Amino acid sequence: MTKENKATSRILIAEDDPVSRRVLQSFLDKWGYEVVTAVDGIEALRILERLDAPRLAVLDWMMPGIEGTQVCQRVRAESNRAYIYILLLTARGQKEDILKGLDSGADDYLTKPFDAQELRARLHVGQRILDLQDNLIAAREALLFQATHDALTGVANRGVILDALRRERSRQLREGGTFGVVMMDLDHFKYVNDRYGHLAGDAVLQEITRRVTHIIRPYDTVGRYGGEEFLIVVPSSSARGTLGLAERIRKAIEKTPVQTDAGEIPVTASLGVAISSEAMPFEPQALLQVADDALYRAKELGRNRSELASSTDLPSKTLVAPQGTPVKSESH
Repeated sequence: MTKENKATSRILIAEDDPVSRRVLQSFLDKWGYEVVTAVDGIEALRILERLDAPRLAVLDWMMPGIEGTQVCQRVRAESNRAYIYILLLTARGQKEDILKGLDSGADDYLTKPFDAQELRARLHVGQRILDLQDNLIAAREALLFQATHDALTGVANRGVILDALRRERSRQLREGGTFGVVMMDLDHFKYVNDRYGHLAGDAVLQEITRRVTHIIRPYDTVGRYGGEEFLIVVPSSSARGTLGLAERIRKAIEKTPVQTDAGEIPVTASLGVAISSEAMPFEPQALLQVADDALYRAKELGRNRSELASSTDLPSKTLVAPQGTPVKSESH
């Protein structure tokens, strides 16, 4: 049984009459449900408001404290939670009562004295509806993931990582502070594809992504910028901190060859680091250009290195620190 089925096989009985509650529970126990009981509306609402609330509920209409219809209304007011299928159980059988019960948010309605097999059939309908809804939600989430993540590596795609960069710049405009970006490119990746094959190249990209995501902070964002190039948005980080992150990533990539079906493949990366600070803020496109220039300088200086750039003369592509002193990492 799946986790979802286990969750929805739990059922709440809210019935203040002890005899009716025991009779109802005996049926549900025999049908294989895990029964949770409440003796009044207040207790029923408290149970249904829990994160692990049963997904099926049988509520008596007339209960002390809060009536079943009021419980329905309160539950339906919480729209940001898993759906709970509610069946109202009552001696009221007039059309107006049925409409009032359904209008309160109940999914179904059964009059007392109820037929056990009819109750069982209606609960089966509720279970099918919950299963269908769970499947639809899972499908929607899968489609959303596909639309926002790179299919091969599982990290954010180009559109999402650029959105993350724009959001971080907007946050900086509101709150100030400093943030960084890291532009990373795998060295000689075309050679990897040509010598070992594209399947091995895909395995390399997946493993490198795993190493990067293991190193970055939970609130950093990494995305596949294109091909073998990745972009990392690093909120609330200084030049030193962002360069340190880039170096940790570079060393993790260099340290161990990637194991593939085509054999061990040594991989290195070149990284360009750029900072947007209150003293020297950059719009997203300009910051990307600065990081890209730093990346190309890392390649020109021998690859497998990180270069930090802060530009006072972006048009000439001369990258200098705010104090006017060129900044770069040690050569590796």
